[in-house]
Amino acid sequence: MAKAKEKAKEEPEGEESDAPEGEGGAEEPKRKKFSGKFIVLFIALPAVAVIAIGLGAAFFLGVFGGKEEKKDAHEEARAEAEHAVFFDMPELLVNMTGGGEKQQNFLKLSLSLELPNAEATPKVQAAMPRIIDSAQVFLRELRLDDLQGSAGMLRLREELMRRINAAVAPVEVRDVLFKEIIVQ
Repeated sequence: MAKAKEKAKEEPEGEESDAPEGEGGAEEPKRKKFSGKFIVLFIALPAVAVIAIGLGAAFFLGVFGGKEEKKDAHEEARAEAEHAVFFDMPELLVNMTGGGEKQQNFLKLSLSLELPNAEATPKVQAAMPRIIDSAQVFLRELRLDDLQGSAGMLRLREELMRRINAAVAPVEVRDVLFKEIIVQ
């Protein structure tokens, strides 16, 4: 023990001894590391609360603060519909041969095209032979099963609109409206 006291006297203050822990001499207290409970209670929990409050505020403002934008979009759509022009296509009558069935089926179709403005009407009229050709080629290959139900009508509308828009390329047809559909 006398050796340990002498050694302590020889070392200046603030320097650590090379002696391993547990061997004589007074040691400085070690600094505690953060425990798991401390991290959860004082760091993670407040961070989660801040994120939840931010998301709640964004949702609240998005749901309740965005009604004016929805009204504006609705009013714009209504204004566009008021300025829309409808163009009646000639009646289409095709012999449906799709599916290789022996029984002949005929499809009579009357369409109206929704155009963005009156200036598009002459352009669509000029492209009418191309529109009729692409529509008849498509309709001729249909089967009765392709026209069944609302899903069949939706697919028919979308495909006709795609083909018509391709035929009148710079002009955009907004919608294809069915006036009459008869399958015989």
